Amino acid sequence: MSRREPVFGWWDAPPFIGELIQSLSGRGKALFGFSSQPVQSRDLTRLAEMILSRRGEVSGAILAEAFLEAYRQASVVERETFMRTLLERFGPDQGILDAAVAAYQAEPSAKTIARLHEAAEPRRQELFRRINFARRGTTTLVEMREHLMDMLGKEPALQPVDVDFCHLFSSWFNRGFLMLRSIDWSTPANILEALIRYEAVHDIDGWDDLRRRLAPPDRRCFGFFHPQLEDEPLIFVEVALTDHLASSVDALLARDREPMDPKDATTAVFYSISNCQRGLTGISLGNFLIKQVVNDLKRDLPKLENFVTLSPIPGFGAWLRDETRAEDSEEVAAEKKLLVARLEGDWPLLDERELDAIRRGMLPLGAHYLLNVRRKNGRPVDPVARFHLGNGAQVDRLNFLGDRSPKGMRQSYGLMVNYRYRLGEIEKNHEAYAENGHIAAMPALRKLAQPVSQEVY
Repeated sequence: MSRREPVFGWWDAPPFIGELIQSLSGRGKALFGFSSQPVQSRDLTRLAEMILSRRGEVSGAILAEAFLEAYRQASVVERETFMRTLLERFGPDQGILDAAVAAYQAEPSAKTIARLHEAAEPRRQELFRRINFARRGTTTLVEMREHLMDMLGKEPALQPVDVDFCHLFSSWFNRGFLMLRSIDWSTPANILEALIRYEAVHDIDGWDDLRRRLAPPDRRCFGFFHPQLEDEPLIFVEVALTDHLASSVDALLARDREPMDPKDATTAVFYSISNCQRGLTGISLGNFLIKQVVNDLKRDLPKLENFVTLSPIPGFGAWLRDETRAEDSEEVAAEKKLLVARLEGDWPLLDERELDAIRRGMLPLGAHYLLNVRRKNGRPVDPVARFHLGNGAQVDRLNFLGDRSPKGMRQSYGLMVNYRYRLGEIEKNHEAYAENGHIAAMPALRKLAQPVSQEVY
């Protein structure tokens, strides 16, 4: 078996080959020294070494299955120990790497460069490829990365292992392997249950709430699926078809709203985008999803002209509270402190005059936060902003009290934002953002954002 195996496992072979390997699995375990009893978790490292030492397809599949069985039984401590072992014992083979470096230095050529590239690859990458030969291998590897992510905060030295997971996942989960499916009320129940479980923006309060989001004719939902994760969605987006630019998620999700004929819709509102697999964090999925959904909707509903989001601003509330504690100018600090003090109360019940005063104080701060508050790398601190701006959207409009839910009030005092995808400008906006961090925004919003200088965090 070469170091560069196919992405997927032996079940992609012709049916009779898969049946043959499955029929050998039970006898194969005995052949390689495993009883018919479950393999003990203490064998994880030994199994990993055996997987890398074998060259046969059958033995590789058997050992990969044995490893997955052992990993499922392993305790948290045993899994953490194995993650450290991946770092310490499954990096590049130093002897082979030294020889490849010497060969390249002696004779630089395409051949010695290829040998050096292969020698520099950590052994754990090949281990992950071979584990992926087993049934549910892909699922388990995604779960393994979740376990690793739980460790990274306390053990940042494990970052190289995470880099290797991401390197492989970026290939295994690229657009060519993803399947876009429309999800509606007739979709199998196990997938609908996954939507309820994974919804990360606006919680789904049971089956009745889910039905209101999927069954009406002016609602759409799309998800990306991968052939090796069975019926587990990777990411999904919920869409409302309207005849206006939505400013309130409460209105979109109202129990008593009247559905409209989708043929009359002029605007598609993406009001919730949820990643389902934590182990795929950092793997680009959403940008492909948005672009394909826009194209599919435009094809099916030619009257659609506007493609916008109604998005949360999850970091705004925490940033504003921090600002009141760190502001240099006592005068400005006093204004912000007064605003935050009012926002911490039951302020949405105030009369319209008082609410208007809060609105006039909050909107400039929200615009400043989105356009001017940046990370050290020049990108916005707000993760949702980074996502949509990186996909080529522009910041369009702020919506006061757009989300009155407890979560929305906690995260951003109810403030929401519309990002607009203009079909003729997506690529231009994306390039400007990628090259120099330029944020596309409506002039009115840019004027509202004060001060104009950037804050770096």
